[in-house]
Amino acid sequence: MADDLGAAWRDWCDRLAGLGDAVLGPPFPAADLDRVDAVVHVAQQVLCWTGWSVFHADPRRPRFQRQNDLITQWGGPNADNVYRHTRVDPARRYRITGRMHSCDEFMLAIRCGFMHQPRWGTVYETSATDLGIGPGDDFELILGGEPGPGVVPLPDGAVMATFREYYYDWAAAEPAVMVVECLDDDVDAPAERLAVADVVERLADAAAGVEHSVRNWNDYLRDHRSRGTDNVMAPPMKVAKGLDAARYAFCFWDLGPDDAIVLETTVPDGRYWSVQAYELGTYELVDVTEHQSSLNHRQVTTDSDGRVRFVLAHRDPGVANWIDLGGRREGLCTLRWFWASTDPEYRTRTVALADLDDVLGPGTARVDAPTRAATMAARRRHLAWRFRT
Repeated sequence: MADDLGAAWRDWCDRLAGLGDAVLGPPFPAADLDRVDAVVHVAQQVLCWTGWSVFHADPRRPRFQRQNDLITQWGGPNADNVYRHTRVDPARRYRITGRMHSCDEFMLAIRCGFMHQPRWGTVYETSATDLGIGPGDDFELILGGEPGPGVVPLPDGAVMATFREYYYDWAAAEPAVMVVECLDDDVDAPAERLAVADVVERLADAAAGVEHSVRNWNDYLRDHRSRGTDNVMAPPMKVAKGLDAARYAFCFWDLGPDDAIVLETTVPDGRYWSVQAYELGTYELVDVTEHQSSLNHRQVTTDSDGRVRFVLAHRDPGVANWIDLGGRREGLCTLRWFWASTDPEYRTRTVALADLDDVLGPGTARVDAPTRAATMAARRRHLAWRFRT
């Protein structure tokens, strides 16, 4: 027994050590600060996937694990979301009870794995709106069992249920709360202690989760960048096996300190849309607590001609719809729109910051330094509430 446990532990440690070495060389970003980000990212992934694989492994004893918060990010998280995941078994039934508080919407996806894993995909999805649930409401959902009102199916192959909570106004207010419980009779008895085989399997799964996440998302970004042109927003796309409601467009930037990208778009007709900036290599958000690196449909200012213009730049141009790139020479900007019937019409232009006024015109909303500081302070207050422990 001790030999098996020791071998499993050493294998876990060796795989993580090897991954830490790997992110310091090709094909990961080579700049010194990017390598700092990469090592920190590996540590975050260890926290995330060890938690999921070791401590959230039993669908008989489900608990929500919060991911993609201010600490454990992966896979291009949405700045307007809280992500919660719980294990499920299609042969069982579960009850989820909660209260929305200030949460505007949620997407509930039943999945057969995370996108970076060898087996993944969304097999069922619904939303709070679909279920008649709104801000402030109490709710109760049943997962699995016979179809009926308030019942969410668990198709064959499902291993997890994922909530994406949406916060539009970024108010300093109570976020949603929810709990999950298994309804089967056999969970009434105390759970047995973990066996050697359980720990061996969970440690191996944890190491694989870290490896897949770190390597997959770096490759994903490199692949998508190779298909397009820097500083130009690519055509709309839908992620295969992803959420049916979701549409995206990518713009990889490569900008000097005195340059900017102007992203001009029609207003998407979906009930949620946003623009957000991401790091290369890690696919984490450019820090939303320190930078205005995201804006959603409630936060943007629409110009007098009915279009929305964003300025992607390293320095504050005094424009309301500034997307702060956090001083990163390269990165990814994502335009996303959900629950829409059509795609927006958009274009990007690269300009010198000194020529910005010639491109934007007189109808673009401006802000001064005190207003920007107040906006950032309000964003931090909201994030402190949303991700409180």
